Amino acid sequence: MKSQDYIALDEKYGAHNYHPLPVVISWAEGCKVKDPEGKTYFDFLSAYSAVNQGHRHPKILKAVRDQLDQVTLTSRAFHNDKMGLFLKKLCEFTGFEMALPMNTGAEAVETALKCARRWGVEVKGVENGKQEIICVEENFHGRTIAIVSMSNDPDSYVNYGPYVPGFKRVPYNSAEAIEKAITPNTVAVIIEPIQGEAGVFVPDAGYLKAVREICTKNKVLFICDEIQTGFCRTGKRFAWQHENARPDIMCLGKALGGGIMPISAIVADYEVMKVFTPGTHGSTFGGNPLASAVGMAALEVLEEQKLDENAERLGKIFREEVAKIKCPKMKQVRGKGLLNAVVFEKGFEAWNVCIALRDAGLLAKQTHGNIIRFAPPLVITEAELREAIAIIKKVFEEIK
Repeated sequence: MKSQDYIALDEKYGAHNYHPLPVVISWAEGCKVKDPEGKTYFDFLSAYSAVNQGHRHPKILKAVRDQLDQVTLTSRAFHNDKMGLFLKKLCEFTGFEMALPMNTGAEAVETALKCARRWGVEVKGVENGKQEIICVEENFHGRTIAIVSMSNDPDSYVNYGPYVPGFKRVPYNSAEAIEKAITPNTVAVIIEPIQGEAGVFVPDAGYLKAVREICTKNKVLFICDEIQTGFCRTGKRFAWQHENARPDIMCLGKALGGGIMPISAIVADYEVMKVFTPGTHGSTFGGNPLASAVGMAALEVLEEQKLDENAERLGKIFREEVAKIKCPKMKQVRGKGLLNAVVFEKGFEAWNVCIALRDAGLLAKQTHGNIIRFAPPLVITEAELREAIAIIKKVFEEIK
C-alpha cells in the first residue's frame, strides 16, 4: 500500500476530528521518520513533545521487552513490583514527595483539578460547590468536558455545553489579573509555564515567580501544567525551574511515556496529596507494570543523556540561526530550549509552508494559522539540527 491508500482508509473509517499533514509515517528512529515510499524526514513535532527521548530509544524498547515477559497489567486492586519503583524515581526526578499515576495528559489535569477542589474544602475550608479555579486565556489543557469549560478556543468548546462551573478565566502573562480574580473561594490557579498550542507563547520574565508568590500569599494552590513543557523540553527538567517558581501540583504526561505509551501523573507534596483516600480517585491502567517500566527507563534516558543540557544548547542555536533567515513574512522566532515557534505576519496562512517543508524533508505543524511550531526530539545532534535548519532556510527564503 502507498501513503495515499493509508490516508484514504483514515478518512473513510475515522472521525474527522483532526486535519493532519498529508504524510504517512511507517518507520521512525531517533529524530527521523520514513513514509511507506521510503522518503526520510526530520521529525520537528515529536508527537507534541511526547518523543523527547527520540523514536524507539533502545533503552526504553528493552524495558518494554523485558516487562512483556513478566506482567503487564494488574489494576490497582493489587500491588505490583514496578509501580512503587517508578513512583520513587518520578518523585526523585521532580523533587516532590508523592505521585499519582494516570494515563493521558488530560487525566493528569483532571486529577489536579479534583485534588485542588477537594483540598479547597478539606484544608482551606471552602464550602463544597463554591470552589473556584483561575485559568488563563488561550490555554490548552486537554479535551474533557471540564477542561474545555476552561477554554476560550471555539474549536474546543462550541456545542459541548452545559459547561462545568467554577472556572474563572483571566489574561495570560498578567499576574495582576490573577491577583484581582482571587476570592475567598479560590482554591487554585492553573497555567502552562509556556503556552504550546497558543504558538509557544513565552510569558515575560518574572511572571511565573509572581504567580507563585500570589498563590502563597492567598493560600491558593499553584498548578503547573508541564505536560508539553516538561521533561527537559525547555532546557530545564521543568519550565518552572527557569524562575524557581515551584508549583504545589505539577501535571505530567507526554514524554513520561518515552514515545512508547501514554503515561501521565500529578506530583505534589503530602500536605496536598493527602486529600486522596481509598475510593476517591482511580484508574484501572494507571501505574500498570508495563507503564511503570517504561516510565523508569524514560526518566533514566533524560538523566543519562543530559537532554536538558542538549535542549538548552541547541535551542539557542536554532533561534539564532532561524532569526537570520531573510523572509519578509517572518515576524518573530521565540521559544525556550527545543520548544520553539516561528510567527509570521497576521493573516499569513502557514499551512502551505508546512507542505513545502514536508516536500523538502522536514515535518512541522502550524498552529493558530500563522505560527509554525518546531520541536524536534531532544536526542537530535548539532549536525542534524544544522541540516534541518538548512531545509527551513531554503523553504523560508522561497516564501513570496
